[in-house]
Amino acid sequence: MSERIRIFKGHGLGNDYLAMGGEELGGIDPGRAARILCDRHRGIGSDGLLLQVPSEQADVGLRIINPDGTEAEKSGNGLRIFAVFLLRSGWCDERARFTVETPGGTVRMTLEGEHPAGGFAVRVEMGRVTFGPSAAGVTDGGTGDDDLIVQVDPGIEVLGTPLSVGNPHFVVFRNELDVEELRTIGPKLSTHPRFSAGVNVQLARILSEHEVEALVWERGAGETEASGSSACAVAAAAVRAGFVRSGSVRVRMRGGTLEVEVADDWSLTLGGPAEDIAWLHPAPSLLRHLREA
Repeated sequence: MSERIRIFKGHGLGNDYLAMGGEELGGIDPGRAARILCDRHRGIGSDGLLLQVPSEQADVGLRIINPDGTEAEKSGNGLRIFAVFLLRSGWCDERARFTVETPGGTVRMTLEGEHPAGGFAVRVEMGRVTFGPSAAGVTDGGTGDDDLIVQVDPGIEVLGTPLSVGNPHFVVFRNELDVEELRTIGPKLSTHPRFSAGVNVQLARILSEHEVEALVWERGAGETEASGSSACAVAAAAVRAGFVRSGSVRVRMRGGTLEVEVADDWSLTLGGPAEDIAWLHPAPSLLRHLREA
């Protein structure tokens, strides 16, 4: 690792990520780097680390590392922030279209210029949603695309919609949202042994035939202000249940609102802002911790 590395920090509706070229780690394990850099007390602080890597299948590759050091397959907010990182790095311009390879599949992205709310408007073609326990990594949930009941505590069961948008989700619909419920069942569901690779958890409430509200607990990161892949999961689950119409669905989260286009073939397109915060040069003491981890 060089003594003078640059790390980009940006956010999508308050969901913040660090981004850098993967080669700048100089052989340091990405999981260990994320645990140190994403620490909000002793590091820079963020909801994850984005690493630009080479790709033979797309214009650019991306690895997404959670704050606990685990790797995520895909992130809608992370992808939009990554687009701004590429823009600020001089890799593309603010009206660029390009493809990004992630462990959860290759996506097509479009930078659409400045966003009225600040930052840049970014559109991501997230691919098709698949429903059912097996899509979310459940090996004992039977076949088909049925909803799933998970026991989180003795005598306490949660009914939800398991699905994948390139990463696993479990959407729980409620008449009212309670952040304390999220903080109680979110960590238990996200690490529940029935989900072989963990799962992202959403509590969702229908507001109208075109709008849904959601609280988010992300696997490996915990409670977050917003999540792009979670917005996609909530919108798709709501359309499947007949709660909202297909087409454009607004998903309101604490950090703001994202637009999800749910097509008739279940392909999903995510749109919303991403904003840069700073370029950072880690101090020698932090670099020393990275090398010694």
